[in-house]
Amino acid sequence: MCADEEAFPEGKRGLDDMSNKELENLIVDDKHGIIYCYIPKAKLKHYTKFLFVRDPFVRLISAYRDKMLGNQKEFYENFGWKILRLYGNQSAPQFTSGIRPSFYNFIQYLVDPRTEMKEPFEPHWRQMHRLCHPCLIKYDFVGHQETLQEDAEHILKTLMLQDDIKFPPSYKNMTSSTSVLDWFRTVPLEDRRKLYKIYEKDFKLFGYKKAK
Repeated sequence: MCADEEAFPEGKRGLDDMSNKELENLIVDDKHGIIYCYIPKAKLKHYTKFLFVRDPFVRLISAYRDKMLGNQKEFYENFGWKILRLYGNQSAPQFTSGIRPSFYNFIQYLVDPRTEMKEPFEPHWRQMHRLCHPCLIKYDFVGHQETLQEDAEHILKTLMLQDDIKFPPSYKNMTSSTSVLDWFRTVPLEDRRKLYKIYEKDFKLFGYKKAK
């Protein structure tokens, strides 16, 4: 999965170099011996480890729709009003005003180098490799949101847990490649290039093609 470690400096680190905070996205099932992308690092080899990934740009659209456009007061107070003030030419309107950042405002926030100088990306838009560290943890399975049902069933059968765990039926992904292009029509080419650079490692590690 991490063939080109020269291009990705994180590959030079080891689990012992990482803080518990960096591993907080690992969910552990001791009963079945499963880790789904917190336990002491030395126990990892005794677990079956898997994660599910998603097209990075589709994931950003989903995060924007849910956290910025949805009725999420906490996210508005932590992020939305700042994005409006910095990129939307708005003087930080109240949550009840109904004014929300545009998708382009959200992308401007992500590509602005100052954003991560203050604090790491919020997990809903933090790069997947930074959440699950696939260059450091040898995952047994990598499932994809696009084939969620089949991948989940395959994992449960492999673990012989199909009778113990029932995976809920998945809904069809409403964000097609065409609609991704529609969302990004408002984003200038230069900003799209910057955004791809930020998520490039996710695209390459998990087999997603660069959006045109």
